[in-house]
Amino acid sequence: MIRVSMQAPRLELRQVSKTYSNGEQPVEVLHGISLAAQAGTVTALLGRSGCGKSTLLNLAGAMDFPTTGEVLIDGRGTGTLSDSELTALRRKRVGFVFQSFQLLPTLTVLENIELPLLLAGANHREAARERLEWVGLPEKAGSLPYQLSGGQMQRVAIARALVHSPELLMADEPTGNLDTVSGDQVLALLREAATRFGATILMATHSAEAASIADVRVRLRDGRIQSVETQ
Repeated sequence: MIRVSMQAPRLELRQVSKTYSNGEQPVEVLHGISLAAQAGTVTALLGRSGCGKSTLLNLAGAMDFPTTGEVLIDGRGTGTLSDSELTALRRKRVGFVFQSFQLLPTLTVLENIELPLLLAGANHREAARERLEWVGLPEKAGSLPYQLSGGQMQRVAIARALVHSPELLMADEPTGNLDTVSGDQVLALLREAATRFGATILMATHSAEAASIADVRVRLRDGRIQSVETQ
């Protein structure tokens, strides 16, 4: 079991396995994964494509459920939550950042950032502007995504993922499409999101440089934990 400290973990996976059926025979993507992460820490998931990193992020973020085992957030299993509780969890306590940014092309930068707050029924304009300023792009509030560079789009995506102050942030290859300078800016924001805002971050990455900001580095191979390193 991986633990960063003796405190109770915010996120815990207990002997988690995930099996998909392709119509012919089941495919087991994850095998008996156990790990835990505290508030304010970054855990990097490393491994080749197809090793289970993205599947693990989806389970940890309550977007999917394990076939066997448990995923617990603050001690409560995601599989025990009602539909309304799951909706509230995803809207208020979890954020996602993707390699492909996934900004809505017809909305301005500020409108993209506001979306999680609108879905949660929260006051949105001031919080969105604060997050946009935090990522260093206040002058881009009225721009459309196509008017931004890749690095700027990812910084906007991070602002959107964190605008509702989620306790958990899942980052799937957040620097995969970026140059070195832009990647470093994104990594600095993710590290600050953990240390300043107390977010628990799971980051899937192929990059050793990206993994270097993590408190814990978990290497996956064929759906199993191969090794664990801690700072």
